[in-house]
Amino acid sequence: MKVKSIENPSQEDLLNILSEGLSSEAIITIFAHCRVHYDGRAKSELGNGDRVIIIKPDGSFLIHQREKREPVNWQPPGSRVSFQVEEDRVRIISVRRKPKETLEVELLKVYLASYLQAEDSEELTLMGSEAEMRDYIFENPEVIEEGFKVLFKEKPIKHGIVDLLGRDKDGNLVVLELKRRRADLHAVSQLKRYVEDLKEEHGNVRGILVAPSLTSGAKKLLEKEGLEFRRVKPPKREKAQRGKQKTLDSF
Repeated sequence: MKVKSIENPSQEDLLNILSEGLSSEAIITIFAHCRVHYDGRAKSELGNGDRVIIIKPDGSFLIHQREKREPVNWQPPGSRVSFQVEEDRVRIISVRRKPKETLEVELLKVYLASYLQAEDSEELTLMGSEAEMRDYIFENPEVIEEGFKVLFKEKPIKHGIVDLLGRDKDGNLVVLELKRRRADLHAVSQLKRYVEDLKEEHGNVRGILVAPSLTSGAKKLLEKEGLEFRRVKPPKREKAQRGKQKTLDSF
């Protein structure tokens, strides 16, 4: 069975989930009211509370509380996970050999126990940085629009630094604000500020927000302010050659 999940499991059900999950090298997830004991380079106790317990096939053992990104207790890959019944309660024990550390979770009430026999052989592909986006657009200005020409990268102005400054086919000054992830309201406000700064001296200035996607709020604000959007994803790998920095001779 690839996935198995039981709400409010009996002790027998819970032991089966743990046994089957560990033996099949599945990812085990348990929602439980529990206590946590740690003994190793130091000692710690975590009193009763509702937590999420995650056991991975590589030995990683994670205990999450309801807030914060990081686990409150954890053991690294290579740790050995086992379980036992003591005083009619199930205890899950993770032991790390070097340095010697033991993490024990006493399950007081289990709300849900599950496992997934996950299949995942993919490696993480890191998308490019905003600097790589700048270089990509500098070398391929047509991704913005036909006739667009980049004149300057990272141009300092009164209220910040413009990512890319250029001119369109009609000679209008164009400000590009780049975001490697989904652009939000803050990105639109930033672009608006840059456009307003340059309009004081140069009259008609276009502003284009460049990102893989937009939030709905950002889209509405762009339309309201008369700004534009171009959907461009950051490159997956850094280019071997970068464009040379130019100055705005006529700026």
